[in-house]
Amino acid sequence: MSWINRRDLALLALRAGTGAVLMAHGTQKLLGWFGGAGLDKTAAAMEHMGYTPGRQSALAAGLGETGGGALLVLGLATPAAGAAAAGAMAGAVAVHAPAGFFAQGGGFEYPAFLGFTAAAIGLAGAGRYSLDHATGHTFDQRWMLALAFATSAVAVAAVVTKRVQDQTDEGQEEE
Repeated sequence: MSWINRRDLALLALRAGTGAVLMAHGTQKLLGWFGGAGLDKTAAAMEHMGYTPGRQSALAAGLGETGGGALLVLGLATPAAGAAAAGAMAGAVAVHAPAGFFAQGGGFEYPAFLGFTAAAIGLAGAGRYSLDHATGHTFDQRWMLALAFATSAVAVAAVVTKRVQDQTDEGQEEE
């Protein structure tokens, strides 16, 4: 087996595993699958965490995870898929950050790992065993890479900044 085939097989395995985990988490939020809360309860939880409006926040997180994960599995529009999933995980990191790094204490270790992995796949590309390759990289252009990650970064910054500002405003109102 050539090194190129090994790399492509590794990318397929990494895409499939990461994408499947992201899809499972997203469908928990959207559909209540796998013991998840479903959209209405996730929306209420998002409101409680400071993400307003809750329903739109729950939809964005669920679609970023489910859609980004599905596209990663397929190896389709890989830059956008990686950026969307990484953006969704950045929001989760913001929620877990006050608890520190490690997951056993409620920290951000796990969503950070998923986000970095999704981002790395988006940057590396899907490899030979993918729909991106099969379609001649129609949805995997250099400009798409830059646009997808820039858009995701701006969206995450806006959402997290709004959340922090809202929490600061609430804290000042309580005083």
